[in-house]
Amino acid sequence: MRSPALIAHRGYAGVAPENTIVAAVAAAERDATAMLEIDVQPAACGIPMVFHDERLEGTRDGRPVTDASGFVWETSLETLESLSVLGTDEPIPTLSALLEAVPETVGINVELKNPGASDLRIGESLPADAREERRELWRPFVERVLEDCEPFDGELLFSSFCEGALAALRDATDYAAAPLVWDDLEAGLEIARRYDCEAIHPPRNAIAGTALASEPYYGLPTDEPPLDIVETAHEEGRAVNVWTVDSWLQFDDLAAAGVDGIVADYPGLEARAGTGSAR
Repeated sequence: MRSPALIAHRGYAGVAPENTIVAAVAAAERDATAMLEIDVQPAACGIPMVFHDERLEGTRDGRPVTDASGFVWETSLETLESLSVLGTDEPIPTLSALLEAVPETVGINVELKNPGASDLRIGESLPADAREERRELWRPFVERVLEDCEPFDGELLFSSFCEGALAALRDATDYAAAPLVWDDLEAGLEIARRYDCEAIHPPRNAIAGTALASEPYYGLPTDEPPLDIVETAHEEGRAVNVWTVDSWLQFDDLAAAGVDGIVADYPGLEARAGTGSAR
């Protein structure tokens, strides 16, 4: 069985402060890491920052993500760069700084998280009039992200839960793209087809025929998936990259189902892939 590509979630957030340069560099140095997954949204001045939550006062296992509060996009670049991530000495990096630090031998999955707005319409396949409105909402930020990515000669893949982000991306570039699926596989496929996306990124409990398909995850449906997203995507020539696993057992289950990439919080999960699967 071929092992799926290992994608380091926020730079392996289980072992390093997420979305920081130190996490990204350490993840890239591991031979098994095929790609880094990072999140981007703008500072108040529009400069793309690598940060996941829309607000600075989020928590991880009870620990504050930063020592500040407020929306990222309403906070100055100077303030954002002065903050500590998860109580470490690591600051919130700009996208350009992180890309400069990472070797071009590893790919980067840039998740277009937020253009600086509260109403995002996540996971929806939009009607035509809404698509145009959302494309224009995202366009300035997407163009700024692409500008910062231009010097990076490694592999780039752009993903988003928001159709507007992918619409703006396709207007500006032919980089590889992927819709992130929330709770509607059909909507994800519609978006992938509409923008001729190279990949699709479903959650780990949306893969038919796996033990994970019936497990609770982020409040997503626990019924057997209504379609086989792996089979359908592969028939259409798209890769399937699944988010997010935190054990080798989960990795093994998804690898046996034939997915192409697995977004993981920990390194080394691929080491036992295929050793215990009954499929």
